[in-house]
Amino acid sequence: MRVIAGSARGIKLSAPRDRGIRPITDRVKETLFGILGERVIDARVLDLYAGSGAVGIEALSRGAAQATFVDKARAALTTITENLRRSGLAETAEVRGEDVSRYLASAAARDERFDLVVLDPPYEARAILPPLEGVVALLAPSAMVVVKHFWRTSVPVPDGLRMWRDRRFGETTLTFLEAQ
Repeated sequence: MRVIAGSARGIKLSAPRDRGIRPITDRVKETLFGILGERVIDARVLDLYAGSGAVGIEALSRGAAQATFVDKARAALTTITENLRRSGLAETAEVRGEDVSRYLASAAARDERFDLVVLDPPYEARAILPPLEGVVALLAPSAMVVVKHFWRTSVPVPDGLRMWRDRRFGETTLTFLEAQ
């Protein structure tokens, strides 16, 4: 796994040694950022269930203004911090070691706003809707939400979001939603 483009291009990234964490492949990440295109530049990014931090780090490398990484697993937090240090992007990042639902509630109370949110929740259908509903309150106008999920799991679309497109890679699907 590596940073594909931008200021940290070519930097190798580590993945946590945890069976519950499924790092995004370079192929999926390349397609994700190809679809997002210019939306990444100057964006405030929220990487939920961040795992290795590869998605948020790629966004920072490609010109995002800031990224917040949220994961509760200790191995993930250690890996994200190391990958940010290795890529030289730590100054524009915030790493939060807490449960996603708790983070979303506190961020809403602080009235934080994000332009791009990426969710890679556990591959269980019930794990998708609650964070998606929590994200809606944090979206800037024209924000994009991307959900990485098992291809057989449909993504419920809460009020405030609309389905834009999805893309399948074997057993993994990326579903893109836009703020309304």
